[in-house]
Amino acid sequence: MSAALQLPLVWAGQTRNPQPVLQPQLLASAVHRIRKQLPKSEPAVETEPVATYAFYRKHTENLLRRYLYASTQVGRSPNLLGESVGRGWVSSRRVRTFEDALIFVLDVERCLQRLTTLDRQIVSRVILQEYTHAEAADLLRIGVRTVANKLPQAIDRLTEALVQADLLVLPD
Repeated sequence: MSAALQLPLVWAGQTRNPQPVLQPQLLASAVHRIRKQLPKSEPAVETEPVATYAFYRKHTENLLRRYLYASTQVGRSPNLLGESVGRGWVSSRRVRTFEDALIFVLDVERCLQRLTTLDRQIVSRVILQEYTHAEAADLLRIGVRTVANKLPQAIDRLTEALVQADLLVLPD
């Protein structure tokens, strides 16, 4: 069946340029026929809500600031745009010693490597370097709306990676 609505038309015969005229009775019957042919809507099935990390964006931003502080403490600059540093395991322990800080920095860098290059650049400019969206857009040569749209998505993907690595523990 075609998706177009087919309405009955009656041509007026008294004018020089005939114009279509809709008849109300024919219109009502056509609408009634179309409604009978449409499939009946099924009752809504309750599904599991989609897990979203939007609520935890501030937690991720705070963890990134802690990463920036820890990386300067261990004597390395944050490695957002460089090569990935591989590790065999991750740790969710608190940072108490130099070794703990180094493990934390390497684990966060591994999670950051899961993001695309543009996402890492946006996160680096806006969160770590604290540029505004407009300044980051100028530096990256993209639109401000692109930064505004991609930043929350990048933070959500990073939050998911941090949760999988047990670096960010979410309450149940």
